[in-house]
Amino acid sequence: MLPIDCNLWGGPVSQGTMGNRTRVRLAAMTILDDARAGMDHSVRPQDDLFGHVNGTWLAETEIPSDRSTYGAFALIAEEAEKQVRAIIEECAAVSTGSTGTKAEKGTPVQQIGDLWTSFMDEERIEALGAEPIQEDLAALAAVTDHAGLASFIGAFERRGGGGFFRSYVDTDDRNSDRYLVNLVQGGTGLPDESYYREEKFAAIREAYVGYLERMLALAGFDTAKEMAERVMALETRLAEGHWERAETRDVLKGYNLRTWAELQQIAPALAWQQYADALGADEQTFAEVVVRQPSFFEHLSTVVDEVVIDDWKAWAAVKIVRAAAPYLSSPFVETNFDFYGRTLSGTPELRARWKRGVAFVEGCVGEAVGQLYVERHFPPTSKAAMDELVANLIEAYRQSITALDWMTDETKQRAFRKLETFRPKIGYPEKFRDYSSIDVRPDDLWHNAKAAAVYEHDRQLAKIGSPVDRDEWFMLPQTVNAYYNPGTNEICFPAGILQRPFFDAEADPAENYGGIGAVIGHEIGHGFDDQGSEYDELGNLNEWWTPADKAAFKERADKLVQQYDGFSPRELPGEKVNGQLTVGENIGDLGGLTIGHKAYLISLGITTGSTEEPGETPAKTPERDGLTGSQRLFMNWAYVWRTKQRDELAQQLLTVDPHSPPEFRANIVRNLDEFHEAFGTRPGDGLWLDPEDRVRIW
Repeated sequence: MLPIDCNLWGGPVSQGTMGNRTRVRLAAMTILDDARAGMDHSVRPQDDLFGHVNGTWLAETEIPSDRSTYGAFALIAEEAEKQVRAIIEECAAVSTGSTGTKAEKGTPVQQIGDLWTSFMDEERIEALGAEPIQEDLAALAAVTDHAGLASFIGAFERRGGGGFFRSYVDTDDRNSDRYLVNLVQGGTGLPDESYYREEKFAAIREAYVGYLERMLALAGFDTAKEMAERVMALETRLAEGHWERAETRDVLKGYNLRTWAELQQIAPALAWQQYADALGADEQTFAEVVVRQPSFFEHLSTVVDEVVIDDWKAWAAVKIVRAAAPYLSSPFVETNFDFYGRTLSGTPELRARWKRGVAFVEGCVGEAVGQLYVERHFPPTSKAAMDELVANLIEAYRQSITALDWMTDETKQRAFRKLETFRPKIGYPEKFRDYSSIDVRPDDLWHNAKAAAVYEHDRQLAKIGSPVDRDEWFMLPQTVNAYYNPGTNEICFPAGILQRPFFDAEADPAENYGGIGAVIGHEIGHGFDDQGSEYDELGNLNEWWTPADKAAFKERADKLVQQYDGFSPRELPGEKVNGQLTVGENIGDLGGLTIGHKAYLISLGITTGSTEEPGETPAKTPERDGLTGSQRLFMNWAYVWRTKQRDELAQQLLTVDPHSPPEFRANIVRNLDEFHEAFGTRPGDGLWLDPEDRVRIW
């Protein structure tokens, strides 16, 4: 499956007559009215915009006991979750025949309803205990050598399990008209390689070994303690070959095209043919592949050579139990949650079964659910308003690029070409996925989970050798997020994010541009960040910059890296943001907000250059409640990032997430001349940056 790195939220949201409608819309309730009760007026926006807009909410809000993070994204997601639950329960009533009619086998209603029924049948699930995984455990027990293990892992991955490494199918980075398999380092159970070596994670390592022991004991292993220790030792060895997280973001270094013969030469100890056969691959599947971290696969081969088969079998047994745990009886569910939920993320309480059931159904037949969701909850007016916003954002980027003083005309022309070929996707796919081949049963949860995994696995492998489907979506319509995909040069905004505080078709335009407008700008900006800028308008890795322009871009990006390297989250004062890991998302935020503001001015008919004259912009934007349009725009940007996290999750995200903590995403305004003009900042203010220290790329 394509990993969308260029998305808005980790964790894991146009040219026309907008200006003519401004005075009418000002009579409507604004998005910021929702935010006011949570504002802290003892904090000046000039010192801390995030704290000013969200300070009281942060102080008074308790994160729900079944969550590790809470805020604007979570609130929208909760509402969507309730709406989806209603849809699913209606389908279940039909699929079970309780409404007097019964859905036909293979229809979306039957599949959605029976998936839900199987997940909610707690009595049967508790009675089965560990029985569903006995077949896999027996097959593993019969393995006697590495060839047999490779065959087992291949078949297990096809059913949704994990293996020696991760893989996904995506367009070829150097030929976007074809699909290739990408192979990525993996094999471990902790969030990152640093968890296996850094002293600050020692307690987590100890808890992890205890978790492994408990899970293996639940599965019936008499030597669970010894096996857990051997698994930890093996995973630690695998982690030694992993690239550091920021290093994996280098798209040029990560593109290593290898033939089938070359792949076997990189890692000769792996029984590749047995693995591929069991995976369901044919001769073209691995004819050419992209190996993202070649040195890891060399290291993996050494570990396979040196580690005895019994240790690998213990490691594979953990993979079996962990993959099945969410679908087994409560001891498995609770043990799995205790480590991954409580220990790693700080979440006190397991989510209600119905919430997990919604996630399960969406994970199996998500677009079928999404089709029903948009029919009920996505009005056509929202799509029309978004078309207008997108057009204004693209025009704002065009104007901004035109005015850049650090980029030559030669590179600008290529940038314009890329901008002109951006494809926006709004709301939902033009054609929804057909899941009818999945055999869904109302009384067999584990069968359903495996059947859905096999369907998706085979769908992905079937892409190899097929024409690229540029209409495919990589998020569900009900998802509260957004993404940019460099291989197809597209930006996608699911219906789920097109709600307050991001967007309201009847809201104050300033707030929409500070919310969804900046999000649109963020996603377009990913096409020009440190990764996306390596891709041309066709979605291919191609050096379209002059050397001087590339150096000028890197100088500005490095300045942003250094700025973020100095930030410590208020929840974790002893820790630092990784500026290199987060630079792509920071460029997205910086460009998105800058261009969002420019697009807002375009919507008002205000013509600007790359920056506005001092004192000019605030005076020209409509006032409301004592705030100029520019001030409202920046304040809604900060409201969007109203988020509170548990310390455990904040620590984990600081280590692995390419997004900066929410407070720094909001306060990126310190780099915008427009913010300083709008709020009249002065030297000594908390967000003041000397003009020469402000970073402006787009």
